[in-house]
Amino acid sequence: MEAGDGLLDGVLSAVDGAGPLLQRDYWALIDRCRCSPSELMELVSARFAEFAPEELVVFTPEDERGRPLERGDELRVRIRGAGTFHVRVIHKDRQSITLATLPGHPEAGRITFGAYRNERGDVIFHIRSRARSGSRVMYLGFRTGGEAMQTNTWTDFVNTVALTVGEGVIGFIHAETTAMKEEHERADDVRGPTFLARGDEP
Repeated sequence: MEAGDGLLDGVLSAVDGAGPLLQRDYWALIDRCRCSPSELMELVSARFAEFAPEELVVFTPEDERGRPLERGDELRVRIRGAGTFHVRVIHKDRQSITLATLPGHPEAGRITFGAYRNERGDVIFHIRSRARSGSRVMYLGFRTGGEAMQTNTWTDFVNTVALTVGEGVIGFIHAETTAMKEEHERADDVRGPTFLARGDEP
């Protein structure tokens, strides 16, 4: 992202939140994936809202022309039991797309959706968020039920993507939560993706 292009104006950065900065990872190997990582991400960018479980969360692009998501685009996010909020696309490349939360969202931070290959050439779809709760009140509420809802949302997202481009996941969907250490937090680039998705061709 180029400095001064306004994509970070008004975003709810993790430093504005409350509680620990958590890194949450959800990923899986896709069984018999029919496309390359970059092709998979083209599909995710074009049909993003379709992959989220609508009983938990509904994404609606502010620009409803039906085109793929691009840097600067915003989406309305309706979360069951919490309300409606907004996120913005702050980074996009051939193999990943990153959303940042806007003021009022239950979380302060960003989340990256990316695809890449492992050493054997299997395609992996990976979601990684780095965020704090949006406020102390939201932090307490999240601890009482939000964690499970978030896990269900993103594991369902991974599974739906895997069933769309392949024959589901190989094994199981990994879900891990890690508290960021102070030195890692200081080194984190809040302008970019939460991980680098590399390795498009087998």
